[in-house]
Amino acid sequence: MTDEALEQQPGGAAAGPGPDTAPPAESPAESPAAGTDEGSAALQEELARCRDRLLRTTAEFDNYRKRTERERRELTDRTVETLLLDLVGIVDDFERAINAEAGGGVEAYRQGVELIHRRVLDVLGRRGVTPIDAEGADFDPNLHQAVTTEPAGDRRDGEVVEQLRRGYMIGERLLRPAMVKVART
Repeated sequence: MTDEALEQQPGGAAAGPGPDTAPPAESPAESPAAGTDEGSAALQEELARCRDRLLRTTAEFDNYRKRTERERRELTDRTVETLLLDLVGIVDDFERAINAEAGGGVEAYRQGVELIHRRVLDVLGRRGVTPIDAEGADFDPNLHQAVTTEPAGDRRDGEVVEQLRRGYMIGERLLRPAMVKVART
């Protein structure tokens, strides 16, 4: 704009810069370094804000990681503690059986052992552990460990003839495979 056009506008050059008006900008030709310094300062401020945000986010993530690790350890400790309390109760049952009078006979002793066995299975069941029923099932290498075979005779090829050691699942995951004897033709 020309000087005459500025004077004709309200608040033009004759009025001078007011509180709401910015001082006239210098043209790049008049001060090439001034624009570069202002841009550089703005970039430096933005860089400092980004670094601060990065440090805060990193610290927040580190705190989150430490908190979740601590909570996971506490949960594991509580789970182990409750299992151990259940096992201590079973040890108490064994101690009572050992210290019992011998006058009850073999049948009373057997009933005591069966009660303890049921209690152990109950503790395992509450923890999500279930036995694998292998006998009569088809051999599955994901659930069974074949330790021996026998002629099939009147059984299907690959049928589990005998379970030598019970296997267990915990949820949908194999805890221990069943040791089995398998029929072969």
